[in-house]
Amino acid sequence: MHLMGIWIPILSIVTYIPLAGALAVVFFVPKERTGAIQAISTVIVLVDFVVSLPLWFLFERGREGYQFVEKLSWIPSLGVDYHFDGISLLLILLTTLIGIIAVACSYTAISTRQKEYYVLLLLLQTFMIGTFCSLDLFLFYVFWEVMLVPMYFLIGVWGSDRRLYAAIKFFLYTLAGSVLMLLGIIALYFYNTTGFHSYKGLGQPPTFSIEKLTAVAAGMPAELQIWLFFAFFFGFAIKVPMFPFHTWLPDAHTEAPTAGSVILAAILLKMGTYGFVRFSLPMFPDAINTGWVLAVVITLSIVGIVYGAMVTLVQKDMKRLIAYSSVSHLGFVMLGVFALNMAGLQGGILQMVNHGISTGALFLLVGMIYERRHTRMISEYGGLARQMPIYATYFLIMALSSMGLPILNGFIGEFTILQGAFAKNFWWAFSAATGIVLGAAYLLWLYQRVFFGEITNPANATLPDLTAREQLTLVPLVVLALWIGLYPKPMFDVLRVPSEKIVAAVGGRTLPSPALARKPAPERDPSLAVEASRP
Repeated sequence: MHLMGIWIPILSIVTYIPLAGALAVVFFVPKERTGAIQAISTVIVLVDFVVSLPLWFLFERGREGYQFVEKLSWIPSLGVDYHFDGISLLLILLTTLIGIIAVACSYTAISTRQKEYYVLLLLLQTFMIGTFCSLDLFLFYVFWEVMLVPMYFLIGVWGSDRRLYAAIKFFLYTLAGSVLMLLGIIALYFYNTTGFHSYKGLGQPPTFSIEKLTAVAAGMPAELQIWLFFAFFFGFAIKVPMFPFHTWLPDAHTEAPTAGSVILAAILLKMGTYGFVRFSLPMFPDAINTGWVLAVVITLSIVGIVYGAMVTLVQKDMKRLIAYSSVSHLGFVMLGVFALNMAGLQGGILQMVNHGISTGALFLLVGMIYERRHTRMISEYGGLARQMPIYATYFLIMALSSMGLPILNGFIGEFTILQGAFAKNFWWAFSAATGIVLGAAYLLWLYQRVFFGEITNPANATLPDLTAREQLTLVPLVVLALWIGLYPKPMFDVLRVPSEKIVAAVGGRTLPSPALARKPAPERDPSLAVEASRP
């Protein structure tokens, strides 16, 4: 980024401010000074958010090409570059905002090993932002993989009773998917250079550039594209998590500390859906347009929507209920993305942000009541609206946001996704719409059981309402939910050009009908695949 003629690597600054803060805490703050650790961590994430804000104002809507580009040679012999860009603007800003909330909600929730805890939170923020900024597949994979380590310890050390089981399950699931994705990255690399097995290499210089390898992958034979699509698919699908790769999620969410659950819901799960948009769609257009491949993805997405909602209905633990709802909501995101049209893709990307706002807030609210009562069982509550009216109000707003009430953010995302799905196939939209009905059912039923009626449990009769600090962590999320719900145009302005490029490369073509199956498909312009990776 150039400011007054001076080049400023703003993406690197935003990425490494939390890392610098973590190192400062490690080397200069004794572990006994917990107040100083909290204060420094808070200042670091606040500064990181403030520094990231110019990205929103300086991002040129409607401009083609990368923005805020930073590129340095890193490992020349392997063709690895340190290459950043700001195409993931919305997710970068969401990450820096959630970083503030994660630190602030931990003040009273974490009472042991606070130095290590806040250091891991700051390291995790650096790795998440780096993942969204990377424009080199090698660099992307480094950030993607190392991100598992802080989250593993956050769950395993500061989680609930079954924290070790949940942490190991989270790590092994995501590591398995990451290894398959690594094989796909290596296959792309060698196909570009020396080739492998029965596929002749292109003889090009070694590179891990996303732009160059996108063009290489899009020009591959369709059968090879299918193999590589599924190599990436498992890595991203587990992270989403799509049905049936979702079983690690309820355990990780339930056992994680409040900040860990908020980060998981708001940021980490989006890395799977982000991977599909950033890599799978522009890289493997022929694979995706193969009828059975697209059918598999859409079927798993719809099953995830309905199954996730039905399982959510029977949960007795508030945190586990919200965790299973994420399976349903992210199924919506996947349906929109693979509708392969502008409405579906833009709605899917916007819904990534919406889910981070609403579900992150719900986990935050559950954490607040857990600090007071040390139980998440729904049966332990009832009548809280009388004792905690402010808490009940915030919970209602974010529950309505999650279920897609008009004037709130969830409605915009769900409506746009259904519009895109309907344009592609009526039954896709109809099946997904059942998830909306079930979503309203489990959220309203949860709210009724927890907040309405008389206070029957004496332990709830003296619960204090939200403090000023707790409300400050919720206000930004409520404001964003209302802003996106009432005026989503700025979000769509940011998404328009990247979505157009992806749709032009993948969704611009329609599958031939059976009557035309014998006619040769029109040739696709290879340049579209390169353009698809650009904002």
